[in-house]
Amino acid sequence: MNLETEEIKNATVLRIKEKRLDAHNSPEFKERVLKLLENGKINIIIEMSEVRFVDSSGLGVLLSGFKNAASLKGGLILTGLQSQVKSMFELTRLHRVFKIYPTLEEALGQD
Repeated sequence: MNLETEEIKNATVLRIKEKRLDAHNSPEFKERVLKLLENGKINIIIEMSEVRFVDSSGLGVLLSGFKNAASLKGGLILTGLQSQVKSMFELTRLHRVFKIYPTLEEALGQD
């Protein structure tokens, strides 16, 4: 899975450089998020502007990351959701769980 990590301010930005977050690549994504948390990176921003599709496995991994970050007194924020992906979050009511910002700049301004 193609992921990029960058430290900006007091957050770790994890960019998903894939068109899909699904059963095929979500285990690798989950492993990367857990490794960040284990290494003390508890404030994570997931930048998803290239993601066009998320299935239940992808949603489950994001939710797992959110819960793990929260248990460490951190947070997991989403940014750059495309309309199809945003619709999936609304359909599953997960938009009420996650902090979701249109741009990375807006998400960074919330730290």
